[in-house]
Amino acid sequence: MVNFENPVLPGFYPDPSICRVGDDYYLVNSSFEFFPGIPLFHSRDLVHWEQIGHVLTRRSQIDLEDENPSKGIWAPTIRENKGRFYVSATNMSHGGNFFVYTDEIRGEWSDPIWVRQGGIDPSLFFDEDGKVYFASTYDMPGGQAIGQSMIDIMTGELLTDTKIIWRGSGGKYPEGPHMYVKDGWYYLLAAEGGTEYGHMITMARGRSPWGPFESCPDNPILTHRDTMLDRFQAIGHGDITDTSEGDWWIVFHGIRTSQYMLHHLGRETMTAPVRWDQGGWPVINGGKLITPHMRAERLPGDGRQGRDWRQYADGKYTERLKWNFIKNPEMSDYTVSESGRELLLHGTDVTLNDGKSPTFVGRRQQHFCMCTEVRIKCRPQTADAFAGMTVYHTNEHHYDFGITNHGGRLRLLLRKHVGDMETTDMYSLPECETYILLRIEADRLEYRFSAGPDGEHMQYFGSGRTQLLSTECMVMTFTGCYIGLFAEKGAEAVFGEFRYAER
Repeated sequence: MVNFENPVLPGFYPDPSICRVGDDYYLVNSSFEFFPGIPLFHSRDLVHWEQIGHVLTRRSQIDLEDENPSKGIWAPTIRENKGRFYVSATNMSHGGNFFVYTDEIRGEWSDPIWVRQGGIDPSLFFDEDGKVYFASTYDMPGGQAIGQSMIDIMTGELLTDTKIIWRGSGGKYPEGPHMYVKDGWYYLLAAEGGTEYGHMITMARGRSPWGPFESCPDNPILTHRDTMLDRFQAIGHGDITDTSEGDWWIVFHGIRTSQYMLHHLGRETMTAPVRWDQGGWPVINGGKLITPHMRAERLPGDGRQGRDWRQYADGKYTERLKWNFIKNPEMSDYTVSESGRELLLHGTDVTLNDGKSPTFVGRRQQHFCMCTEVRIKCRPQTADAFAGMTVYHTNEHHYDFGITNHGGRLRLLLRKHVGDMETTDMYSLPECETYILLRIEADRLEYRFSAGPDGEHMQYFGSGRTQLLSTECMVMTFTGCYIGLFAEKGAEAVFGEFRYAER
């Protein structure tokens, strides 16, 4: 027996999809309004994952202009066929369903090929006879189902009308379809119950990709909808893979609550072993609940894999692959020094409040208890100019800590923007020769903001509740909190060393 920990990808990594090629496993997640789009991971043991890039790295692939929070890119599916990789997804505001492809998994992906099929959560299925099927949600009067068509994989053209193939097991919003072939059966996996606390994974099967599909008698095959709130919640949206050893595993997402009915880290990727019962239906984790500390008979490969912080070779994005922009950035506002040790941000008139693309670069908060800090050098010349570090969930929910100009003098500003309310607290700037160190510490319930000339002489300046950056305290979001660096209203800020660590 071996032990492993869930989540395997902590922080905002929802809607996981997985495929296997030999001994290599590849996984993608939704990215919504953040750029680059669709983070891409590699593993050889299903537990340790390294990010090897993003699928959507060019504006021609991903138009995020005027996207509202949690719009953008939804529910990708990754598949491989005859040496070519495909990722299908939905751009919620600009084009609908599409897929892209590549012959080199660590290289560039094609521009989108659009598929004129409605719904969301598209998934490609390559049958053994060479036919290609495209499944997604299907809206009908009073409800939703899973619809499917056959397509030309070269052009995306529909070769058949879209047909309803399964109405689900009885839960609301059947979505996230994936199809597999095993032992002469076509298995159809889906998510139901909405992506909130009633989320679940269900399955059906039939002898043809068109059905008819019979529902698994033990549906849902995975859910935490009736568990105590100290457990993982909102378990759902899964994808199954086999291993070269003949085992089966599932990836899915879930949330960790900070307190009763509140979460702010986002939906996180988890995994569990799968076995098939005598009736030919999957049993996940031996029928037991998903826990932080898991056990399995074995992991694929040797169960060990190093971390790889590879960067984009062309220098377009010089930060590590965990970092994102909000929507499509204007790259002229981001400059990296020749040494690579300093990042210059040029603030524009777009602020973190505006719902557009401010000068911002951030990485996901992945732990409740964490400490993050950055060195900043900034001398704003106007009262509106502001630069520093932010805890950002949406343009209406963020805490910002940095340097501004007040009455012609440099000041520290702690700004908390929550819904239609904003508070600001101004403080004298600690004396320092060049850089000042900004620090944010967090636990489940609170963020604490401090600053000083160095790590040994820090002064506490204020706090903010995690509650007010939680999904349940805003219009429903599908994302999670980021730790970001920003500049606004003409501020020119030079950022030095950045650190993020679990506490």
